[in-house]
Amino acid sequence: MSIPPFIIVAIDGGAASGKSSSSRTLSDRFNLLHVDTGSFYRALTAELLRREVKPADLPAVQAALADIALGTRVEGRSAQMEIAGRVVPDAEIRTRHVNDHVSHFAAIPEVRTALLEYQRSQAAVARARDFRGLVMEGRDIGSVIFPDATFRFFLHAHPEERARRRASEGGQDSISERDRLDTSRKTAPLACPPGAISIDTTHLTLAEVVETMAKPIAEKLAS
Repeated sequence: MSIPPFIIVAIDGGAASGKSSSSRTLSDRFNLLHVDTGSFYRALTAELLRREVKPADLPAVQAALADIALGTRVEGRSAQMEIAGRVVPDAEIRTRHVNDHVSHFAAIPEVRTALLEYQRSQAAVARARDFRGLVMEGRDIGSVIFPDATFRFFLHAHPEERARRRASEGGQDSISERDRLDTSRKTAPLACPPGAISIDTTHLTLAEVVETMAKPIAEKLAS
């Protein structure tokens, strides 16, 4: 009997494009470890702010990064980042203060470099826990983290629709400002990677988005 393939699914897109909901659904359907890299950047931002580090103070950012120990805790099918052995709870990473700073810290090349290998290491975590693969969502997964992922998807939707979704979720961040910061940064800007499957989710239900991605994944896992 052949060994089932281990797959990596990269899902990129802007805020409220549907990444998280579709990633979690695919994780449950195919027994893939779900990794939300946005939460990683938020957790790191919360820790840097706790240390009173400002994005403009690069020496302080570098010193803090050298002192921060990262680990992974798997809860169900979700990979949670540990900072000094502690998972930073949602209540701390979804605040307005973190919202206002996360894109500024994420634009710093040293921050992205510090998280690069950590994010890639989640594939080894998934293999060690006997998952069938990894589904990772973010803004540079298919372009930088896993450019050779088995599947690369890029989700997008009209800004007005994404703003409506974020408001319905109780989100406090500005979609337009996040877009501006994420697409204009010099290091790993948000963009659809060449060769990725682009999906406009503006007028699609979650089930329709998931089915578009699930069909080729199911075929691959059955091969």
